[in-house]
Amino acid sequence: MKMLKKILLASLIAASMGAVSTSAMAETDKGRVTYAPADAINNVSAKIKVAIDAAASGTQGDALADLIKDASDLSKEINANDKVDRARASANNVLKSAKKLAQEGKTQEAEEALKEAAKKFEALKSLI
Repeated sequence: MKMLKKILLASLIAASMGAVSTSAMAETDKGRVTYAPADAINNVSAKIKVAIDAAASGTQGDALADLIKDASDLSKEINANDKVDRARASANNVLKSAKKLAQEGKTQEAEEALKEAAKKFEALKSLI
C-alpha cells in the first residue's frame, strides 16, 4: 500500500508539471510589441532626434523632459546581448542626465547631452 501511494503521488506530480509547462508561463504580455534590436535602436534614435529638434526650437522644462523620457523608455526594448545591454545602459545614463538638465531649465546643455546620447545609440548598431 505504501508503494502504491508513492507511485500515485509521483505520477500526480509528474502530470501536474506536464500540464503547466514553463514555456506557457514565460509568455510575453498580450498586446506588447517587441522590436528587433536594430529597429529598436532606430526608434530610439528617432525619438532623440525629435527631442533635439524640440530643444532647438525652444521647448523647455517638463515638455522637453517628457520627450527625453519617451526615448529613455523605448531604449528598454533594445535587447541583443550583454555587451549591447551595457552600452545601452551607458547611453541611457546620458539620456537621464539630459532629462535632469531639461527639468532644471538648462536647455543648451540638455541639447548637447542629447547629441551625445544619439551618437552612443548609433554606435550600438556596430555591437549587434
